[in-house]
Amino acid sequence: MTEHEKMLRGNLIYDPFSEGMPEERTRAHLLCKKYNETPETDTAQREEILDELLPDRGEGVYLQGPVFFDFGTNIHMGNGSYANFNFTVLDEGKVTIGENVFIGPGVSLLTAIHPIRYQDRNSFVNPETGVVTNLEYTKPITICDNCWIAAGVTVCGGVTIGSGSVIGAGSVVTKDIPENVIAAGNPCRVLREITDKDSLENHRELFEY
Repeated sequence: MTEHEKMLRGNLIYDPFSEGMPEERTRAHLLCKKYNETPETDTAQREEILDELLPDRGEGVYLQGPVFFDFGTNIHMGNGSYANFNFTVLDEGKVTIGENVFIGPGVSLLTAIHPIRYQDRNSFVNPETGVVTNLEYTKPITICDNCWIAAGVTVCGGVTIGSGSVIGAGSVVTKDIPENVIAAGNPCRVLREITDKDSLENHRELFEY
């Protein structure tokens, strides 16, 4: 198994400075910079950049920008999904974002995990290549359809957020969240289920002016 395969498989230690991975990250970083510097009115140019940076995306995906991805190619983003300003994805592991997912400003999805002990975490010279490197592993992230991830949320590796759920602003999500709930906090916890009482039909005051 290659180091790259270990990275995408998750839960296996791999060398992130081998097999062209630094070059892949640099390529993605440059594409992010290009996207971020392209006016949002230049939709054709932005779509052309995303064809390289985020090839596995559905129809109607919109990234406000700026965006910051490590690879881009390890992200799937479904039809109609949207991300606001400063969307950061460390996609060393697989990141799956469903359809019609709303992502607020300053959201981070982090699949890369470093060892707990500094003796395992600190950089060292790989005796085979002579390159300074370190060891890490990954856990995937899945955000199912119709979720709203509010501003400033951090989602850690290994987390699945169930369809239709809302994650409150500033939350740090370290464990799975079931579908159709409101969850918030650090660490993020389920507050309650979303019910018909939350329908706009029951909040006519929002339409009064």
